[in-house]
Amino acid sequence: MNDDEYQLLVRAATVCRMSVASFLAHAALKAARDLDRTAAEIAGEREMVNELFSLRRHLGQIGNNLNQVAKALNSGAEAPQVEAVLSAVHRAAKRVDAFTQHYVDSETSAA
Repeated sequence: MNDDEYQLLVRAATVCRMSVASFLAHAALKAARDLDRTAAEIAGEREMVNELFSLRRHLGQIGNNLNQVAKALNSGAEAPQVEAVLSAVHRAAKRVDAFTQHYVDSETSAA
């Protein structure tokens, strides 16, 4: 395992609130219980997880911006960025909807 691969494991384990050893054991057991999965199915799952992590980061950034706008407005200050933040919320909601629909569609076609 190279350093990049190890760091990927560390990040994944951290997100799951697990030690690296626990994360590896959990992942290995999950794979051992489902030996019929194809590489394409595993790759699709990896893409889904990557998109979820990306969405989580994006929504966290938007939430921070929205809190700053609310703080400014509640203190009587101007918030010229309010339109941009609300537009980002709208785009993020569309992205979540599109991802969810894609996931539902792929699960339905696999069944």
